[in-house]
Amino acid sequence: MSQDLGRIRAFVQVFDAGGFSAAARQHGRSKALLSKYVTDLEDYLGVRLMNRTTRKLSLTEAGEAYYREASAILAQLDDLDASIADQTSEPRGLLRVSAPRNYGEDTLAPAIFAYLKRYPKVSLDLRLEDRYVDLVEEGVDVALRISTLADSSLIARKIADMHLVIGGAPELIKTVGRPEHPEALRNLPCIVDTNMQGQANWRFVEDGKTISIPVTGQVRVNSPLAARSAAIAGLGFAALPSYLADPVVAAGALVPVLTEFVPTGQTLQAVYPHRRHLAGKVRALIDHLVAWFGTHPAS
Repeated sequence: MSQDLGRIRAFVQVFDAGGFSAAARQHGRSKALLSKYVTDLEDYLGVRLMNRTTRKLSLTEAGEAYYREASAILAQLDDLDASIADQTSEPRGLLRVSAPRNYGEDTLAPAIFAYLKRYPKVSLDLRLEDRYVDLVEEGVDVALRISTLADSSLIARKIADMHLVIGGAPELIKTVGRPEHPEALRNLPCIVDTNMQGQANWRFVEDGKTISIPVTGQVRVNSPLAARSAAIAGLGFAALPSYLADPVVAAGALVPVLTEFVPTGQTLQAVYPHRRHLAGKVRALIDHLVAWFGTHPAS
């Protein structure tokens, strides 16, 4: 069986590398041995898998079908090996994490730094920015997001409950009135945070049904902290995450409105790409954050 796997792996490595010489350099094996393994595999299967010329290597129709299945099998075996290794070793290596800037600086950072003290063999690349990061494209291991999961190609695990606050400055409410229904926002000034899901279409819930209200206003920003500042200045109503809204509401700088219509289910989530095997350093971080926010306020 081990010899068969060796032949299969050689076949996949040669095609992935684009040739026998390149595969030999990449994997530290002789070109002659790789060629022998591929020939042995073809003899065993009774079909030609590769068309070889001095300038080009390509797969036959049978080779293409075999490559697809063989690659998947080898990936599963490698994944299994990594899974077992992760279960028996301490988390280590570079961990790339994305998180909202303000929340990351204020609330997430202490939790993540406590994780690093617990696992000193992990190094951290923490990217704090108020935008939706393409995890796969940018090589991010895990993103901490305050939202509901929208991308089906990603997996999310709930870390803690959050909530959204629609608020306006007392002077604004004195001038334009207090909205009693989400529809009223169509004709009232609002602060649009372009990083927020839906941007200028705010979602509410009425009688168990979701309604979407388009809003407009004098200010569009790409920062929830700037949106809060604009709202405090009386420039419009703002939709803010609770960790930013609660302190200024308590101070009287903003007044919550439409609380009975604000949807629940907003959560802090750990989001990561869909993979069969989750790296031990990522799993350990997620488990740590769940435990941390079980005893520390998330907002």
